[in-house]
Amino acid sequence: MQGSREKIRAAVVGASGYTGVELVRLVSGHPRLELTVVTSEKSAGTPVATLFPNLASMVRLSFEALEPQAVAARADVIFFALPHTKSLLPVAACLTAGRKVVDLSADYRLKDPAVYETWYQTVHPQKELLAEAVYGLPELHRSEIRRARLVASPGCYPTAAILQLAPLVANGLIQPDSIVIDAKSGISGAGRSPALPYHFPEAHDSVEPYKIGQHRHIPEIEQELLAILTGRDRGEDSPGGTAPPLRVVFTPHLVPLNRGILSTAYGRLTRAIELAELRSLYRDFFKGERFVRVCEDFTPNPRYIRGSNFCDIGVFIDARAGWVVTVAALDNLVKGAAGQAIQALNLMMGWPEDLGLTAPGIFP
Repeated sequence: MQGSREKIRAAVVGASGYTGVELVRLVSGHPRLELTVVTSEKSAGTPVATLFPNLASMVRLSFEALEPQAVAARADVIFFALPHTKSLLPVAACLTAGRKVVDLSADYRLKDPAVYETWYQTVHPQKELLAEAVYGLPELHRSEIRRARLVASPGCYPTAAILQLAPLVANGLIQPDSIVIDAKSGISGAGRSPALPYHFPEAHDSVEPYKIGQHRHIPEIEQELLAILTGRDRGEDSPGGTAPPLRVVFTPHLVPLNRGILSTAYGRLTRAIELAELRSLYRDFFKGERFVRVCEDFTPNPRYIRGSNFCDIGVFIDARAGWVVTVAALDNLVKGAAGQAIQALNLMMGWPEDLGLTAPGIFP
């Protein structure tokens, strides 16, 4: 399959949400993928172009109800863009049918089922698959993704936070119990289902923090940063088998943008370091990474990456306080969701990692 130039059949499950339709858009323009199935329980029977006129003449399929076996019979690779807790059983069914799966929910991201059950209030019925799933952040897990049949694509907030903090944690430059993350997201990050906080008069001219200290992305961020800190991301064991304490304070905010995330993360430095040395360390850490741009001539801003698969990262030092400040910007629907999922699938299929993802951000 990987050596063939024929197109691979792809399905998008949960295709009528913001992430799902972004997947439809990107898959329909991918040179090696043929979109064959799109599902939506609420919109079953409706042509895609009727609900999303931006895809007129590009996608001629209609939405259909989800039947995992029927989807697996008509697709070789399957993207799941269902709400959290809804992917557990259909993902397992598609894997049983021998398909490759990229799941964009949180259902297979957390390695410890007890942690998943605590944060998502649902018993995880697929613990063996949970152990098998690869966290789909290519910049940290590229080799594992290449061998995977199930990839759990990261959330948008964790993608920004993990990437901006990874060089500091990996090099022991930040005190692991001092990390504070202050992040802002456009309203599309809340999903397409209508709710009062996302109503225009409520969200416009407003910045609102939410789920303070209890956002479900917290354990995802801590899991990945702790793996870096203890060397588990490199197959190593921490000295003495004990993990140093790592806790993040994470506060998300809703801002009146359609799409985009700006994440500012702070931490106390473990030693004095010059800004030039720190930026050189970031450049070395992300050397060769197609979709991470270390910014020195401008400060990351969501408007520079809108519609693209890039994550822009800037790093700064508050020498007086002894703290480091990092800033990351990405499009929550592309690098934070659909684009990153395709990036992972490209690796799973043995294709160039940037296939179908090379468009720059749109401006203005």
